[in-house]
Amino acid sequence: MSFSPPHYDKKTIAHEASKILIETEAIRVDVENPFTYTSGRVGPTYVDCRKLIAFPRARGILMDMATSLLCQEIGAESLDVIAGGETAGIPYAAFLSERMDLPMAYVRKKPKGHGKMAQIEGDIHEGQRFLLAEDLQTDGGSKKVFVNALRDAGAIVDHAFVVFHYGIFEASTKNMADLGITLHALTTWPMVLETAEKMGYFDKKTLDSVRNFLNDPVTWSVDHGGAGEDDAT
Repeated sequence: MSFSPPHYDKKTIAHEASKILIETEAIRVDVENPFTYTSGRVGPTYVDCRKLIAFPRARGILMDMATSLLCQEIGAESLDVIAGGETAGIPYAAFLSERMDLPMAYVRKKPKGHGKMAQIEGDIHEGQRFLLAEDLQTDGGSKKVFVNALRDAGAIVDHAFVVFHYGIFEASTKNMADLGITLHALTTWPMVLETAEKMGYFDKKTLDSVRNFLNDPVTWSVDHGGAGEDDAT
């Protein structure tokens, strides 16, 4: 049976993915009771793309759109293996490899401490073209460990995929450029906010507060009782 990817235009992908993330509460917004982050700061948003694995129909639509996006932006015959980054990227690598009829691998953050001491699991051959799959990206700093491990094993890694890209941090663009990686994402914060406003998911006050947070998270945190720049760990 030949591989026949679905086709969605990119605007539809970003809009529909945003709807799914909000409706499954993979993206949560609460201005009155802010979330506390590991840094000690607080904010009105929480993104948890791991939650999507519990919604088979929704994740199926997302992965159909991801397949369409990747075929448009990379090409159906331009990849050999889908690799998931430990741990949140592993299920998305599995979903994509199934849809794209490609082998799967996964990459640990560091080699396991016994047996073969392997950092990469799968049938890896030098010169294979890999797509690194993860759930989301903020500034992209975590991608370096996975990309370097794959390249050290002889893989060609020019592309990465995430369900959700914050799309608001300059460091993300720089980190991807430094790694020589093209990032492919279903949606971003600007598109989520645009979709939320069009669909009436949140009122104007809530949307304005989220925009203020995304523009200046430190000030938002301090104003709402959380840690500031000097206090964050």
